[in-house]
Order: sequence, then C-alpha cells, then structure tokens
Amino acid sequence: MPTKPYKHLDSITALFVAVLLISNITSTKILDLGLFTFDGGTLLFPLSYIFGDILTEVYGYGRSRKVIWLGFASALLMSLTLILVGALPPADDWPYQAAYQQILGLAPRIVLASLLAYFAGEFSNALILAKLKIATQGRWLWTRTIGSTLVGQAVDTAIFVLVAFTGIVPSSLLLTLIASNYVFKCAIEIVFTPMTYWLTGWLKQQEQEDFYDVETNFNPFRLFNRHL
Repeated sequence: MPTKPYKHLDSITALFVAVLLISNITSTKILDLGLFTFDGGTLLFPLSYIFGDILTEVYGYGRSRKVIWLGFASALLMSLTLILVGALPPADDWPYQAAYQQILGLAPRIVLASLLAYFAGEFSNALILAKLKIATQGRWLWTRTIGSTLVGQAVDTAIFVLVAFTGIVPSSLLLTLIASNYVFKCAIEIVFTPMTYWLTGWLKQQEQEDFYDVETNFNPFRLFNRHL
C-alpha cells in the first residue's frame, strides 16, 4: 500500500529532533528561577511533547513511533560523538579540554538518562493519546493532550532526574528537581493548549488526515507496519 504524501510531516519531525538534541545539551546546567529549580533543558523539552501530541493526533501512533525512534537514534549518535571527541587528545595549543569535559563531559550520562526517560515517556504519551482519541471519538482534544502529558511527563521526569543526577546532587535536590520539572513541563503543556488546538486543526486541514489508531499494533518495537 503506497504511503500517503504529507506536506508538513518532515518539518515537524525535524523540529521534534532538534528540540530533543538541544534539550540534552542544555540540561548540563541547573537553573534557579524563584519557585522552580530545574535543568536548562526543561525550558525547551516540553515542546517535544507538544510535537508528539500533534504527530499522534494528526498522523497516528505508527508514524509517531517512527519519529520517536528517529529522535532516539539521533540522541544516541550525539552522545557517542561527544564521548569520542572528549576521549581524543586535544591539540597542544587548545587549552579548553578541562572546560569541555566539565560541561559536555556530563552530556553522555544526561543523554543516557534522556534516552531511557524519553523512550518511556514519549511512548506512554503517544499510547495514551491514541487510546483516548478512540475513547472520546475525536472530541475534547484538551483531555488527550493534557491527560497524556500528565502521565508521560511523570514517567519521563522521574527517570531522567534519577538517572542523570543521582550521586551528583544532594538527595533533597533530586526531589526538588523532579517536582519542579514536572510542574513546569505540565504547565507549559496547559499554557500551549490553544496553540496545540490551532496547529492540530490547521494540519488536519492541510494534510487531509485525522488518523484513528483503531487497528494499530502499539508495540513500540514494531517500526515497519502500523497495523499488524
């Protein structure tokens, strides 16, 4: 069966992957913004869940699954590259090896944490949204975007903070990071709900697609067939 051509799927995929990679790098800095204490990647990472919601809502879980795996592979490649570059000897007249290791040397662990959290969180988010779309017969989009995010971000945040920062920051700060990250990410989803509504409706009209995963196999490891 031929694949239906889409106008904007490639652009959304590229933005999704870019958000993921930028978030992984900026997560090496911990920010203190009054009520919230979180890693720098949290400023941008919630957008990946918004893109994930849009992908699943418009194009279906099967296509969203492929995009999630593409993000996973891209983050893994970035991690391996950072490790390799850090391990190679610097030029004699390049004095920044210690600075590189101090900032980007943490990135491989953060990316490992991000990969585990991303895998569990994104697939939880996509699965719940796809199931809720069927249960609500396509109505009440906000219940799907917010409901799936509440679960997906809980899984993602707990795994990421515990794997990335255990042994690096005090235990009391771990709990603060989890709570701050979770509240902030979910708040971003809620604030951006009107934009999600508009963009989802626009894409459905542009693509002439509003996919329902009635026959979809939700196995996250099945990449080449959406239904079987």
